[in-house]
Amino acid sequence: MNALADTSVQDAPLHTPDDALAAAAPPLPEQGEPMIEVRGLWSVFPKPGGGQVVVHKDLDLTVYRGEVLTLVGGSGTGKTVLLRQMLGLNTPAKGTVTVLGQPVRDLQRAGAATRVGMLFQQGALFSAFSVLDNIAFPLRETRALPDALAREAAMLKLQMVGLKPTDAQKMPSELSGGMIKRVALARALAMDPPLLMLDEPTAGLDPDSSDAFVALLRSLHQELGLTVVMVTHDLDTLFELSTRVAVLADQRVIIAAPVPEVLAFDHPFIHHFFLGERGQRAMELLRTRRASSPTATAPKGA
Repeated sequence: MNALADTSVQDAPLHTPDDALAAAAPPLPEQGEPMIEVRGLWSVFPKPGGGQVVVHKDLDLTVYRGEVLTLVGGSGTGKTVLLRQMLGLNTPAKGTVTVLGQPVRDLQRAGAATRVGMLFQQGALFSAFSVLDNIAFPLRETRALPDALAREAAMLKLQMVGLKPTDAQKMPSELSGGMIKRVALARALAMDPPLLMLDEPTAGLDPDSSDAFVALLRSLHQELGLTVVMVTHDLDTLFELSTRVAVLADQRVIIAAPVPEVLAFDHPFIHHFFLGERGQRAMELLRTRRASSPTATAPKGA
């Protein structure tokens, strides 16, 4: 197993990974220091009418510097709940979450926006703010820069995500779905955080806009040295960006490993999600794209 495969979860290979898919996978970074450590996590919620629902039980997961880790799982497995706990927005019933070497509750008090950026599924832009004011909001809220410098920094972030200076004064209601995602991404990166969280980053986008946004995310991940945790149901996005995939099932992470190793793991959800018709189509598309790309390179050891 690759060094970045999580040793805290079971590994039971069944199928032989496709060599073409392994070669097409994003290159694995050298294993860096842990950026997020989740240990013994329990997520428990009350049931309407009494009783409790246990979503996570003794869940362990480590996110390493420089990787793109994707969380997948069936409905009700708590993917977004886990993401919210990594942000300190939900408190686990038991267990610990450490982010950048600190308990996540301390991170909130210490100015989380400078350490963690969050891209919400629908963008979550402020409808009464212009594009530029949305991007500058974290800089102004934390008083990180004087207002004039905050506007300059926001303009740089706007251009970094592929928008034009003429887009700065537009209102959210004037933006396409792809532009909303780009503005939200610029805001998430306004404070130059080393860690970026993505909740369904390509949801609601047409295929061309989705491909362009994935290319932008890949470029920024490489150029800025970001560590990324992503929740997505979109297999094209997953295969294009993920250096590792963490599969949530049976109230825990059953495997966290590069895509070929996940495909070789024997579990009903993996068979259905990755090896069904939709998964086969996405893998074939990735093989075709990488085979036709003159810049495609195989990961080390492939």
